[in-house]
Amino acid sequence: MGKTYGYARVSTKNQRLDRQIRNIEDYCKDRKIEKIYKEKYTGTKMGRLQFQKLLAAVSSGDTIIFDSVSRMSRSADEGYTLYMQLLQEGIDLIFIKEPHINTSYYKQMQAKKMKIASTGKESTDRLISAIVDAITEFQNEETKEKIRIAFEQSEKEVQDLHIRISEGIKTTQRLNESLPEEQRKQIGQKKGSTFQTKKSIIKKEGIRKMSKDFDGDMKDKEIIEILEISRNTYYKYKKELLMEENT
Repeated sequence: MGKTYGYARVSTKNQRLDRQIRNIEDYCKDRKIEKIYKEKYTGTKMGRLQFQKLLAAVSSGDTIIFDSVSRMSRSADEGYTLYMQLLQEGIDLIFIKEPHINTSYYKQMQAKKMKIASTGKESTDRLISAIVDAITEFQNEETKEKIRIAFEQSEKEVQDLHIRISEGIKTTQRLNESLPEEQRKQIGQKKGSTFQTKKSIIKKEGIRKMSKDFDGDMKDKEIIEILEISRNTYYKYKKELLMEENT
């Protein structure tokens, strides 16, 4: 039996890997994990040092476990290409949150072929065989499309979040123009106020949507794990959001 490896990645140095590592370890309760490669990396390109070390270490029969497809790649084209390459090399891929695109599922679809008893007539058997082959090929292509869609969806979620944030800022700016000066919301930085970065805006939007203290129904601990930020940063952002609502 081949070896099992894990891979966990976050996009910034301040994010935590704990949740991903715990999910991989929980998934592997009945099997030995050779090593979990850990990476703090910004960007979507494949030039990740630990990931490259992992790819160099695996061989046919080995398994790589990811918490999510987005940990392998947020770029649809690169992710799909690498997936098919590793599949051809005999390496199994497991995505805890997207089991429907595990390589085991793909292999099952490839292996599924209708068994039809011979009719005794060569011409009829050839026709039936051709039909079965066409159906099998269709199933294979359909499975490939599911894999591509999973990577495309991961990439689109990030792009959509950035668009929503940009649109929200523009909407606030437009509404401000119609309000008296004393009622306008602060978009830029005031002297002595909290500096807003692109990262803080994204994280705050997540907190506002998920926290039971705002528009969601989730607990603080759950949100900290999902957003992959420290407790101190989370409560800092939450305090700032509460202050904004009370002004």
